[in-house]
Amino acid sequence: MFQLPKFATAPFCPSEVQGTVAVPAGLSGFQKLLRYLGPGLLISVGYMDPGNWATDIAAGSGFGTDLLFVVGLASLAGILLQTLCARLGLVAGKDLARLCRDHYPRPVAFILWIFAELAIIACDVAEVLGSALALNLLFGLPLWLGVVLTGFDTFIVLSLKGRGFRQLEAIVLGLVGTIFLCFAIEILMLQPAFADVARGLVPKLSLTQDPEAFYLAIGIIGATVMPHNLYLHSSIVQTRVTRPDEQSKREAIRFATIDIVVALLLAMLVNAAILIVAATAFHATGQTEVTEIDEAYRLLEPITGTALAAILFGLALLVSGQSSTFTGTVAGQVILEGFLDLKIPCYQRRLITRGLALGPALIGVLWLGEGSVGKLLVLSQVVLTVQLPFALWPLIRFTGNRALMGVFASGPLMKTLAWSIFAVIAAANSWLLWGLFAG
Repeated sequence: MFQLPKFATAPFCPSEVQGTVAVPAGLSGFQKLLRYLGPGLLISVGYMDPGNWATDIAAGSGFGTDLLFVVGLASLAGILLQTLCARLGLVAGKDLARLCRDHYPRPVAFILWIFAELAIIACDVAEVLGSALALNLLFGLPLWLGVVLTGFDTFIVLSLKGRGFRQLEAIVLGLVGTIFLCFAIEILMLQPAFADVARGLVPKLSLTQDPEAFYLAIGIIGATVMPHNLYLHSSIVQTRVTRPDEQSKREAIRFATIDIVVALLLAMLVNAAILIVAATAFHATGQTEVTEIDEAYRLLEPITGTALAAILFGLALLVSGQSSTFTGTVAGQVILEGFLDLKIPCYQRRLITRGLALGPALIGVLWLGEGSVGKLLVLSQVVLTVQLPFALWPLIRFTGNRALMGVFASGPLMKTLAWSIFAVIAAANSWLLWGLFAG
């Protein structure tokens, strides 16, 4: 009789991996930096998952490079917010979820946990749809069968048991590198007009008057700054051994910030490349209605004149969905343990999350048809944007709390920038919800 592997605890349970990456005092500055590089890379995976693909392709085909500035601004906002997460974890010694449980009344913490879980599920729906679509495009599998097969990636996560956190980071580095390489080759093939790319980086407030453009802009924000990444990052930075004195914490924050900037700039380049590929291949050739990833895949070969472009596109999509699976599992563990102080085996957490994601994904595909994947992916990212303020509020409050953070509390400039990001996202959500109910 078949039995699941006997894993008593999660392979990357927050309480088990904290302080597992040593940073010896005698290392040079560069050697220490190498030890600190990694958590930002895991976070960057969420910035280039299949949900990003859907929003970037729809934006690029429909509006050319006009929404490229949204990708840039959202990425810069992500860098600032993830920096706050790293500071919180390194200074307070607790992740955002646990701090919410410790400082808020139980009903409030419970509501925040529900919203965080909804964000995890919305992200996992995007991973399911993206991976299933990649299997469909590369191997011709029916989309519904691809959705079902994604449930077996649980065993991929289980196989990492006991291999250590640095090994997970190395695997993700390989996956992210594959995505970056695929799109670098795509850009070289298409040779976009870089004057158009430069113009796309200039903000255009007139686009707020176009409901479709504004909807896609909100989707880009949700696909970039993901709620569960805020909880995840504040936990995994604690994998590095940091001494409690002020100088050591400053050093750790400095190296963690470099890690974040490098990783998220890489993610920004990937997202920009996806949008530029769509703008060059589709919008510039008059095919402005390409909103589905499978349409983009099938049109790339005749436009570029080579099947390699489509194959690279499909491979990068598959890698994107699978790499997000790893970080989604760890984020789920962080949220569950932090909010509820509950530890369960990794395969149970993965099965619960994936099971909850498979339902909406299958219903969407079977009910709306296989051509609806792009719309479902964009919708999942909009859902993430709506959840985002519920993670941002406690993050900004905690990092600005001098009683908790001491000399590392956010200063006036950092607070102003963070609250401005919060206000923009909250206003965009309000506009979106008003439009939905008014319509």
